[in-house]
Amino acid sequence: MRWHPASAPEQVEFFRKIPKVDLRRHLEGSLRVETMLEVIKQHNLNLPDRQELPSRVQIQPDDTLNSSTFLSKFQILRLFYLSTEIIRRITREAIADAAADNLRYLELRFSPVALSRAKGYPLADVMDWVCESSQQASQEYAVKTRLVASINRHEPVALGEQIAGLSADRMAQGIAGLDLTGNEAQFPAAPFLEVFAQAHSCGLAITIHAGEWGGPENVRQAIVEFKADRIGHGLRVLEDEGVVALAVGRGIPFEVCITSNYQSGVTPTLNDHGLVRMLAAGLNVTLNTDDPSVSQITLGNEYRLACSSLGIPLSALRERILAAARAAFLPAMERQQLVEQLNEQFAAL
Repeated sequence: MRWHPASAPEQVEFFRKIPKVDLRRHLEGSLRVETMLEVIKQHNLNLPDRQELPSRVQIQPDDTLNSSTFLSKFQILRLFYLSTEIIRRITREAIADAAADNLRYLELRFSPVALSRAKGYPLADVMDWVCESSQQASQEYAVKTRLVASINRHEPVALGEQIAGLSADRMAQGIAGLDLTGNEAQFPAAPFLEVFAQAHSCGLAITIHAGEWGGPENVRQAIVEFKADRIGHGLRVLEDEGVVALAVGRGIPFEVCITSNYQSGVTPTLNDHGLVRMLAAGLNVTLNTDDPSVSQITLGNEYRLACSSLGIPLSALRERILAAARAAFLPAMERQQLVEQLNEQFAAL
């Protein structure tokens, strides 16, 4: 691929057409505002209307950008999971939106606890609904999709054990990995070490949210103690050369989310984002959305941002997309097939 100067609309369309891989996309951060408005009307919910709702569930230009503001957007989002039909619908729509942005592979992570809480649904039922809808939508929209179940650090370890066990039982239904997520600055990962060790022994891949709101020591812990296959975010790894060397030596993939990192206050401006420094250090970086609806972005937008604002060459972007394919929670043969498919589609551009 060669870069040609283009107007903004042409750039948007060019980056939309690029075949994509998203390894870090939260289902709970992917809800369409229109769908939420429909649910509010259908269920007579006492929630914000069309004028107010976007400011409550999406980052706005005048928001104070920090972790508190970012996480506050999920408070209302947790109120919408009111039926099996809604949960199936939002799963299907998340994959449909990925298809519209030309994703060839998507890992959609979801919190069984968040989806079950509004109506007290059994975790097993919620997980089955997401698995079934994901499999159907993956076929319908031709987006290869795998699921990653999330465990929140602030929740009881026993709950994490339950989610891990249910995930292992559903590997044939598309659950490929387990994620430890949540506020790493206030809640340690260590209590969940045995949960993730057991999950790994069952064949689940492991990704650990580390080095976003916590320091590089969390990245080291994720790699050494949790034996993480990938690191969620990980931007602050740059603060410790020893941890950088560790990650480079082991080729650990990082699930970097440019806009999310800026909106959650990890980096003061978009132009200060550490992506360029991570690449210069030899880190295995991938580009992802995190919460596309909350952030009001697409993955095409993130690719364009990386190239137009951060100066990443298209050749480097292509390598990062292929790196994401090689880091997918798929069997080795399926990963290689994905890489080959992407190369064919790059050539067609």
